[in-house]
Amino acid sequence: MDVQAEVSHRPQPAASQALKRFTVIDLTRVRAGPTCVRQFADWGAEVIKVEMPEGEGAGDFSARHDPDFQNLHRNKRSITLNLKTPEGVAILKRLVADADVLVENYRPDVKDRLGIGYEALRTVNPRLVYVSISGFGEDGPYRERPGVDQVAQGLGGLMSVTGEPGRGPMRVGIPIADLCSGLFAALGAMTALLERETSGQGQWVQTNLLEAQIFMLDFQAARWLMNGEVPGQVGNDHPSGVPTGCYKTRDGYINIAPPPFLWRRFCAAMQLDHLADDPDFATGAARRNNRDRLNGIIEALTMQEDGAALIERLNAQGVPAGVINSIDQTFADPQVVHSGIAQSVPSAVLGDITIVGQPVHLSRTGSKLVTGAPEIGAHSGEVLAALGYSGEEIDGFRLRGIV
Repeated sequence: MDVQAEVSHRPQPAASQALKRFTVIDLTRVRAGPTCVRQFADWGAEVIKVEMPEGEGAGDFSARHDPDFQNLHRNKRSITLNLKTPEGVAILKRLVADADVLVENYRPDVKDRLGIGYEALRTVNPRLVYVSISGFGEDGPYRERPGVDQVAQGLGGLMSVTGEPGRGPMRVGIPIADLCSGLFAALGAMTALLERETSGQGQWVQTNLLEAQIFMLDFQAARWLMNGEVPGQVGNDHPSGVPTGCYKTRDGYINIAPPPFLWRRFCAAMQLDHLADDPDFATGAARRNNRDRLNGIIEALTMQEDGAALIERLNAQGVPAGVINSIDQTFADPQVVHSGIAQSVPSAVLGDITIVGQPVHLSRTGSKLVTGAPEIGAHSGEVLAALGYSGEEIDGFRLRGIV
């Protein structure tokens, strides 16, 4: 029997043709790991989500039908497997033998204790790309610490540059360390798959919440590393570009963000031509030194106008400006509706649901949502049968709590 062909058999259409030839084993939980695997599932890879059997510490099953879980785990199949048993590990190794990628986000010591670490599984499949996402890294003084998004935001410096001066540290309103580490892990895995085409060998891909968060500091990190400047909080203002910020209008708030080369156009659009050559505002450095006074002048004008009219006038001059939406307003925005990023997908239990699709568009092999998140263990029988296990063996696994 051609095990690879059987395991890759799909009960529903592929989400995309782009990664259809790859099989991914998903051992992840929470958010960072599922974010990584979602990139494979949405681009057509055959993703087999491995979960603990119900009653074996698998977590809160009531959350399975919540929006968050559905958004993270679409386009996958699910099997249950008790990896605390030798039989469960043996089944996983049988899956791994013909897989391309395995993704896990256990604490670094856990996978080796279970006997499913990289060194153990590379002997089963030398072509395997093994992806690990941890809180702080696979080695180092924080190796065994539990890591979550908010802790990484704080340790990685992000909370020190977020929020208003004097108000204390502020977390970002999304789990950005989780999301970025997951996306970087997916990028690393796909890079390793490309390299495998020439070497024929898999490798261990590692990332962690802390390093992903630090990478996302971007120019704020560079200000310290190159110039010894410790950035601080500036609220809705840009750390260096002035004027850039959030301004109150007659009917709400808008963002205005003219780059320095559009200073004169901004002044013209705002009927502030007299400021264009004012020595207090004519250069970027001067505007930074007089930020509060300039913002006061601008907001005194914006408060007299409706946001939509002001945005239209600024945009007509090429000056970036836009409304500040609530989440419901975002998904009602005509450009967002046109983009199709909110997509409906069938769920076995919930019926048709709407979740967030991919923000990347490929001209020939685009991504689509084909199924909602699977029910736990919904595909255990078919996946195990494809691996060559008999019906009697599968029933025995179930009776013994292996699946």
